[in-house]
Amino acid sequence: MSAERVKTIADIARIAGVSKATVSRALNESPLVSTETRERVRAIAEQHGFEMNATARSLSTRQTHVVALATYPYEPFEPSEKLADGFVPGDKLPDAFVLEVMSGLAAGLHARGYDLLVIQIDSRDTGWIARYIDSGRVDGFVLMAASCTLKHLEALETRGAPFVVWGLDSTSHAYSTVSGDSYAGGRIATTHLLDKGRRRVAFIGGPDTEQESQDRYRGYETALRAANLEVDESLVTYGWYSSESAATRMRELLERHNDIDAVFACSDVMAIAVIEELRAAGRTVPDDVAVVGYDDVVIAAHTDPPLTTVRQPGRLAGRLLADSLIQQLRTGAVGHVSIPAELVVRESA
Repeated sequence: MSAERVKTIADIARIAGVSKATVSRALNESPLVSTETRERVRAIAEQHGFEMNATARSLSTRQTHVVALATYPYEPFEPSEKLADGFVPGDKLPDAFVLEVMSGLAAGLHARGYDLLVIQIDSRDTGWIARYIDSGRVDGFVLMAASCTLKHLEALETRGAPFVVWGLDSTSHAYSTVSGDSYAGGRIATTHLLDKGRRRVAFIGGPDTEQESQDRYRGYETALRAANLEVDESLVTYGWYSSESAATRMRELLERHNDIDAVFACSDVMAIAVIEELRAAGRTVPDDVAVVGYDDVVIAAHTDPPLTTVRQPGRLAGRLLADSLIQQLRTGAVGHVSIPAELVVRESA
């Protein structure tokens, strides 16, 4: 009687005592896996009746030269509407930084003979993986950390699907990542405000469940402590990377604290909304309240006043995502890239 049939790459990985990525590479004859390991994995798969699915076949026999950028449907929300797994839906429109990433990604893929397909995914569902990759419609996926869940990442790994994620720490994951140095960005933004003599510095973050937002907060905290200032948590608030969310958070902060003299906002879109709210409240920028944003999107240099911000080049990020995924498609190699943070000083702080 044959051994019990296994259903997924994860089952084989458990039996073989190796990672799911190693199983995927072994089943697809990757040169990154030793001959001994490759033969052992394939023997276990055969012994347990594992059948190579369309994902594995597509990796070794055919390519569409199409890559999918997976995003969440952008609809209005408030932070109280977080889903059970901590995922926060997007706002009415993608953040300007995301649009710049898409532009760089499309250009990077086009230069290598690939096309970009933008798809919408459900935070509670992973069936889209099979619909797109098992059917041979795409070769791999690009995901934004703010638009995917742990369930998505685990499902992609289990299926052995090639993918790369923007916005996750490059040292703690077994899949390809590209990210900015958000910790350094938060630190240099806050240090700049403190060097300008500001002492009541508010922090307006993205979702508090998101790593980039957490890392920027850690940088903010580090800068305050280096200046012998305690973190006043009542000056810290989280929302989404949108003008509506930032405006709401800024109004709430002003209602609680009349003495705020600086704001570090975790995106340029948020920072621009903060400036508008401050102006509506009769405050001038930067005389009364200094403001620093994040990303340095194109519009940041043309606001009133021009925005001081942490540069995180979106088009470069997109090209690096394209490079990382195509390298993975061609060789099976998983890589991690981090973009340094750089402060761009203009007139808002």
